[in-house]
Amino acid sequence: MCALLTKNLRMRPENWNPPIELSALEQSIVKRIKRAKLFTFLREYRHQLFDEEFQAELSKLYADSPKGHPPVPPAQLALTTILQAYTGASDAEAIEALSMDRRWQLVLDCIDCENAPFSQATLVRFRTALIVQGLDRRLIERTVELAQQTKEFGSRQLRAALDSSPLWGASKVEDTYNLLGHALKKAIGVIANQQGRGLAEIANDIGIDIVASSSLKAALDLNWDDPDQKNLALGIVLEALERFETFVQAQPENIEHPQVQRALETARQIEAQDVEVDAHGEIKLLSGVAKERRISIEDEEMRHGRKSKSQRFDGYKRHILRDLDSGLVRAVGITRANIPEASVTDAIAIDLKCQKVNLVELHIDRAYLSSSLVQNRTDELVIYCKAWQVRNSQQFPKTAFILDWDNHTICCPNQVTLPFTVGGKVQFPKNICATCPVRERCTTSKTGRSVSIHPDEPLFRELQQRQLTPAGRAKLRERVAVEHSLSHIGRWQGDQARYIGTRKNLFDLRRTAVVHNLHVLAKIFTNTTEQSAT
Repeated sequence: MCALLTKNLRMRPENWNPPIELSALEQSIVKRIKRAKLFTFLREYRHQLFDEEFQAELSKLYADSPKGHPPVPPAQLALTTILQAYTGASDAEAIEALSMDRRWQLVLDCIDCENAPFSQATLVRFRTALIVQGLDRRLIERTVELAQQTKEFGSRQLRAALDSSPLWGASKVEDTYNLLGHALKKAIGVIANQQGRGLAEIANDIGIDIVASSSLKAALDLNWDDPDQKNLALGIVLEALERFETFVQAQPENIEHPQVQRALETARQIEAQDVEVDAHGEIKLLSGVAKERRISIEDEEMRHGRKSKSQRFDGYKRHILRDLDSGLVRAVGITRANIPEASVTDAIAIDLKCQKVNLVELHIDRAYLSSSLVQNRTDELVIYCKAWQVRNSQQFPKTAFILDWDNHTICCPNQVTLPFTVGGKVQFPKNICATCPVRERCTTSKTGRSVSIHPDEPLFRELQQRQLTPAGRAKLRERVAVEHSLSHIGRWQGDQARYIGTRKNLFDLRRTAVVHNLHVLAKIFTNTTEQSAT
């Protein structure tokens, strides 16, 4: 695939060396920029963000060949992708802005140009190459490296907070009937295009005209409040799927077409996860929801998810790790909406390893407690998380039982000591509990009090004890900072994904994190300048 990407990115470019000092015209433009200050910052510090070493690294996206047109400097293209995240501009709008908006021209050193310095196709190819070679992560790392050049930046001991927010998918979410119809319609469209005929004409030949309709349910024209009618509709759609498969199998050139195969596989996947045949042989929708249920034809990775019991969303979760000392976003991640938050930390850990930092404090919510960062933590890593609420009862809570981890024993409030195993349950003998003087404050069970020992019980006890002190509660409040960063990133990226699939949306989140970091850098640089002046 990389060979295809570099086909039109021939000849490694020379480094881009635009002027550092602002010209008189540029100064006048800067004075007129009142709100969108990131344009000004990028103009003033573009030579530091994209220094010679980083530009040489980006030039690896280009094939080393003397043929073809002179390539566009990757720094210009990377700046454009950052401005897209900042302004929300599409590829076409970005090209238009480069020929009409002086703020964009200021950053890319093309003031008053009649045509953009590159085409929309070039921008798309650059983005694809950036994703394939994983260099979009380097954009975040460059903002961190730039911050390290200032006195405001701390040591390599990282104190960070991790949190997530919903990101709605960009594709349409459909029910089972429309998912099946949509998959069939795509397959018929491929054949129609291949044969140079109309979609409705092909559907009519097969005998499945309902699939070619603009609305499948309107074409079926049934009472959707009647369960029997809904089952009838499902049978009709599945019959259409069978007819199409029979039609395709009779034409070898169609069955071998990859797009037709994918559409059929998708339809059968939806049937397997959503449809069942009962004991009477009746076809109906499966009760409940399959674990990895597909909800969209165009985006196969979108999933149903929940942020809470009452809040459901369709798409993805975006995760960000914020440096609590500098305010920079150090790493980000994208997961499907139905995947537990903890699963993202493997990717987060890889990003931190590339930055060569030691994570010494991690502030999280309970959704991340099962993550690899927590479970495989070193002795120097301290976890800050709000503990589970101790039950509001007149009886002794679990914390009233003293655990001796050296001897693996548990001691109850009446000083009865028993051995325990990690991950097991301790059952106090019923005869001892029956004669215990504090029984009424401990248990009402006839079999005696039982206590479960979680594999990470020491951490849970530590979290509970920390909440009991003012200093501990103050530490827990530091996690609020990551929620602010999520809010800022959400303002630029929006609540709906721009792209299809996790990888492209990870790219979009990374460049949005760069926008966030550039705003933080602008404040750091301003503070440094003011301190130098005094």
